[in-house]
Amino acid sequence: MLKIVTVVGARPQIIKAAALSRAIRNSFSNEIEEIIIHTGQHYDANMSQVFFEELGIPNPHINLNIGSASHGKQTAQIIHDIEKVLLSEKPDFIVLFGDTNSTLAGAIAASKIHIPIVHIEAGLRSFNKSMPEEINRIMCDHASTLLFVPTQTGIKNLEREGFTTGTAAPYTADHPGVFHCGDIMFDNLVHFSEMAGQKTDIMQTLDLKENEFVLCTIHRDNNTDSPERLNQIISAMCYIAETMQLKIVIPLHPRTSKIIESKLPKDIYNRLTTNNNIHLIPPVSYLEMIMLEKNSCLILSDSGGVQKEAYFFKKPLVVARPETEWIEIIENGAGIIADADELKIIESVKYFMNAGHLEFPDVFGDGHAAEFICRTMLDQKK
Repeated sequence: MLKIVTVVGARPQIIKAAALSRAIRNSFSNEIEEIIIHTGQHYDANMSQVFFEELGIPNPHINLNIGSASHGKQTAQIIHDIEKVLLSEKPDFIVLFGDTNSTLAGAIAASKIHIPIVHIEAGLRSFNKSMPEEINRIMCDHASTLLFVPTQTGIKNLEREGFTTGTAAPYTADHPGVFHCGDIMFDNLVHFSEMAGQKTDIMQTLDLKENEFVLCTIHRDNNTDSPERLNQIISAMCYIAETMQLKIVIPLHPRTSKIIESKLPKDIYNRLTTNNNIHLIPPVSYLEMIMLEKNSCLILSDSGGVQKEAYFFKKPLVVARPETEWIEIIENGAGIIADADELKIIESVKYFMNAGHLEFPDVFGDGHAAEFICRTMLDQKK
């Protein structure tokens, strides 16, 4: 029996873990034992617990309850606590997702005591090391034994950093295996998209009609913690609602919710909160998010996960960041990088509202990434 410890800490990781847990439950229950650690990096119930319940993920075996703190304090505490679990459980692999502080902490803890690391979503690069996520993902990749890469661009990124693809097992941290497996988030959308329409009523609750609203998510600290950037983004959304007469739905990340009232100029705050075309709502569940993405006419976001989901649902995307890890979306003409530039955001929305047919070639796999990952881990164990 292969024993793995899966580490999650933030909302996107919980969603990705759903695909892996489902594959183990459905196809590998006699071969793989999974122990789930929730670090508590996202501790708000709307950002965490609801996803375990809604997506059918087994409740975490261990919750570290780390909570919010500075990068250094949070990461150090997670390292300390994960190390204790790894020494106790002695797994064959630790499985890490993405690029959060939980990812970095898990990689450091495991590498120090020689537990092989499996990194899902390896190879992603923004080429912007001012982003904490960029540091986290690079360091995790370079400590990993098995790297599962969602796109060919990710494979090329790793090759540029000295990784060799197509190597033979057995794999170690010094001789890692690099695999193009497709995107595990696509596995989930294939599985949950039909269920979302049956189990949520958010479209009715918000009185929304298909393809008649813009979905916007803003949560990255370089946007929320910069008054100038936040003002530019919110001003653009107000213009879109007021002048273009488009409805905008904004599920507010807790960080964004706390900041908009204190950091926005009063006139912009009033425009944002009094316009009937703008729906400011609490964080939504994963199935509710699927329904909003699936039925929107356009998505504006600084979230890497939402960017991909926009592409999965064939929705034009405006990226409120200066770069993206998912360059395929931009190269295929389905997205525009507008950064936190009010005029560029508005111009990008106008462009897509008047654009004709957009192309969305298959670049994120076949919806079976989790099964591939499980089989590869089992092969390494033999």
